[in-house]
Amino acid sequence: MAAPSQRKRIWGWYFFDWASQPYNTLLITFIFAPYVKELIGDGAAAQSAWGFGIGAAGFVIAILAPILGALSDLSGNRLRWIWFFSLLYIVGAYCLWWAVPGDFNLYLILFSFAIGMIGMEFTTIFTNSMLPDLGPKDQIGRISGNGWAFGYAGGLVALVIMLLLLAESADTGKTFIGLDPILGLDAATREGTRAVGPLTAIWYTVFMIPFFLWVRDPKPTRPPKGALKKALGEVVTTVRALPSKPSLFAYLGSSMFYRDALNGMYVFGGIYAAGVLEWSVVDTGIFGIIAIITGAVFAMIGGRADQAFGPKPVITVCILVLSFVAISIVFISRESVYGIAVGPESSLPDIAFYVMGALIGAAGGVIQAASRTMMVRQADPERMTEAFGLYALAGKATSFLAPTAIGIATAMTGSQQLGVTPLIALFLIGLFLLRWVKPEGDHGTWSDAQPLQPSA
Repeated sequence: MAAPSQRKRIWGWYFFDWASQPYNTLLITFIFAPYVKELIGDGAAAQSAWGFGIGAAGFVIAILAPILGALSDLSGNRLRWIWFFSLLYIVGAYCLWWAVPGDFNLYLILFSFAIGMIGMEFTTIFTNSMLPDLGPKDQIGRISGNGWAFGYAGGLVALVIMLLLLAESADTGKTFIGLDPILGLDAATREGTRAVGPLTAIWYTVFMIPFFLWVRDPKPTRPPKGALKKALGEVVTTVRALPSKPSLFAYLGSSMFYRDALNGMYVFGGIYAAGVLEWSVVDTGIFGIIAIITGAVFAMIGGRADQAFGPKPVITVCILVLSFVAISIVFISRESVYGIAVGPESSLPDIAFYVMGALIGAAGGVIQAASRTMMVRQADPERMTEAFGLYALAGKATSFLAPTAIGIATAMTGSQQLGVTPLIALFLIGLFLLRWVKPEGDHGTWSDAQPLQPSA
């Protein structure tokens, strides 16, 4: 059988973004998270529980990500790992169907969610490490941006399906267009909204087919004897050597903080809007559509800016935009907008939050696409999967920090608005560390010591 063409391999790789995006769009942010708030009833309590649950999953990902990456580089078979963690994604997502109002186990639901999230994050490590195999260096930024845009489009289609045909209002039992949930689903027990779990699982199963048909890995090899021990040793050696690679070290540190802050926005955006602005699942879904459309459009624009100017200035601009958003959302509530009092019937808070959603979508899509192309520039080509394992470690080493800090701040203040203030500090720390990142990365071997100097 003839090997797939380069065009097919690229499109197959794009389909992972399309297949996996609903976990972020439907479960983490716009449908399931606000539904959890409805189940618990209290916005602050839901925000705290959500924060601690996702923080625990992030801790597991941080510990295992670089080890699995190194093990994959030794064995040469990334597709095997993608199959395995895809199974976790599917099982974890599907089990959310059992979040029945008045008769659910919060710990079991959070555990299922965490299993699916772990599956999603680990498959992403291995698919991201395939990026440099898809084209020459000067095209990687555009390929990454287009993939992210395609993923956003998949998330948008899935979200529209949920809003129009499945997710029912708690008050009316109808979907956004006034229909009963399809397939005879019972609105009284919220089966339409709970179907978000099975839909996410089935969506991933169907749309990963092009990926597995068209994406190829180097010929698998048998793992060497003692591969796990060797992988652990290589991770330790790599981590110890990071200070001698100052640009890579600074980038991992910078991305650790700004990606953690961005994930905090995604994770808590739906719960925040449901609690502070009293939005329903449908309202939050409309917010999501706006964010996804701007994300898809700007991911393509950002990919071309990345190709023209490199990822560093693109990332810098995005951090500034997201810092502005993090500050702004603290000053948007049902009672006031930027300190200006509004009446209970005013739509100004809703409009302001929609604008913030558009900015989050635009800057969030661009910064994530540019971040993985920056990682390609910083990484050792011979150890790309391990490098993306470290990248996942950087993204998850403090992934418990934003959710946990938000959970603690919310619990201490009893205010969802004050609870999200830790995001501001995380973005600013990431921006500061970006000063030392060299656009083309470090040159030479891992042992080449170079002074830590700010890069233009």
